[in-house]
Amino acid sequence: MKTRIPFYALVFALTLSSCKTVKTASPSTTDDGKITVTFVQINDVYEIAATQGGKIGGVARVATLKKEELAKNPNTFMVMAGDFLSPSVYNSLKFEGKRIRGRQMVESLNTAGLDFAVFGNHEFDIKEDELQDRINESTFTWIASNTFHKTQSGVAPFIKTNSAGKESFPQTYILDVEDQDGTKAKIGFIGLTLPFNKAEYVSYTDEFEVAEKLYHQLKDSCDAVVAITHLAVAEDHILAQRVPGLSLIMGGHEHDMQFKKVGNIYITKAHANAKSAYVNYLTIDVKNKSTSVVPELRMLDRSTAQDPATALIVKKWMDIGDTNFAALGFNAQRIIRDEGEPLDGREEMIRSGKTNLTRIAVAAMEKAVPTADVVLLNSGSIRVDDIIQMPVTEYDIIRTLPYGGSIMEVDMKGSLLIQVLEAGRNNVGSGGFLQYSSAVDYHPEKSGWTLKEVAIDPKKNYHVALADFLMTGGEANMGFLNKDHPDIIKIYPTSTSVTDPRSDSRLAIIKYMVELGK
Repeated sequence: MKTRIPFYALVFALTLSSCKTVKTASPSTTDDGKITVTFVQINDVYEIAATQGGKIGGVARVATLKKEELAKNPNTFMVMAGDFLSPSVYNSLKFEGKRIRGRQMVESLNTAGLDFAVFGNHEFDIKEDELQDRINESTFTWIASNTFHKTQSGVAPFIKTNSAGKESFPQTYILDVEDQDGTKAKIGFIGLTLPFNKAEYVSYTDEFEVAEKLYHQLKDSCDAVVAITHLAVAEDHILAQRVPGLSLIMGGHEHDMQFKKVGNIYITKAHANAKSAYVNYLTIDVKNKSTSVVPELRMLDRSTAQDPATALIVKKWMDIGDTNFAALGFNAQRIIRDEGEPLDGREEMIRSGKTNLTRIAVAAMEKAVPTADVVLLNSGSIRVDDIIQMPVTEYDIIRTLPYGGSIMEVDMKGSLLIQVLEAGRNNVGSGGFLQYSSAVDYHPEKSGWTLKEVAIDPKKNYHVALADFLMTGGEANMGFLNKDHPDIIKIYPTSTSVTDPRSDSRLAIIKYMVELGK
């Protein structure tokens, strides 16, 4: 699939911190005053390897795409528009005595040739020291315009520390480029992150106010100003309206490809997990003080070869993952279903209703705990945000529920069960939206809940099997659900044996799917 659409905007100019100069061969022709810069853009990448049996995506294919573009234009740069350190199936695994926590992503993206990155909200899922390790390991440039490090001594830019010393994250970045005929230009960058994750070590400023301020700092010295964002597409739309002089917005956050035009500004977002990349050709006419952009969506499939050096790093981490998974009772590469309809794990579907995937997950929990009256699963446990194609492997289930977690059993009063179900219903659109047993129904005309067509009795005790995370009180609008609630009658011991499917919901789903296929 390819989209080609040029556009024209205004000039912009420069003033700021770091600079990167790209020099090409000595000019051999007359300077025409025009220069084209290529951006290979990806976003929301949680998988380093190709998915769907190796058919789609993979960081090694992104590396090849960059090399192909670089061969055509030395002024080619790879951009990551946030969300790549978390969530990941690797995050809870260990290597060299530490949790991996995105280390596999940084090493593979370093090798692939990533140039610029902004924080996504999920970068702050991991601990402060873990994020700092990933920053220190990175060889690419981070741009953080509205995201800062909150420390005991105050709020300051994040800092990368390595053998070269310490380097503060710039709020803006200025890239100096030059082409073969001698045309020179300066491109200013702004990097924005939505203030979604309220981790204690992170401080945010208003993304729109800071964008306006920084744009005006850059515009008189740069020939173009580009925003790399991890915002909802509606917020990118607002950004384009408030800062109409931007040349381009390369964004992330949505997992489905987005392509918008607001005024003269294109907003591009590729598919998650590097199923595609946007190749944005930015042409700057220095003499006439204008810019134009040609965006092309490139699907990354078997028609794109995998870069050998990056593929080697990917294999290294896949082998590390397989070793870890085996210790947890998984055979990651085993096919558990080779035919049938694809499984729908898209967030927009599972956070507002039931799909074939959520029905399988709930049925698997029911099979693992046959004594349960009701099974409850928060939709946020399912993080794949994709349609899982056949064949399905154990790894597909692992990546679908990367956090894992045991299936807990509790006895609770019907009054609490109703309160939990009601909170889940009101969490529509978020990860706190609940999936539950098919025997449970809500009747809006009566504002009532039934179990097997009988009203749930507030005074009766019910045996409930649920994702262990729900009992922490950490789910949205469910802070009341914890072991100390007076309507929790009994909490049963949690199994830890890998032979018991209750020890990990993923084991339960795999076991159930294997039995379905027999």
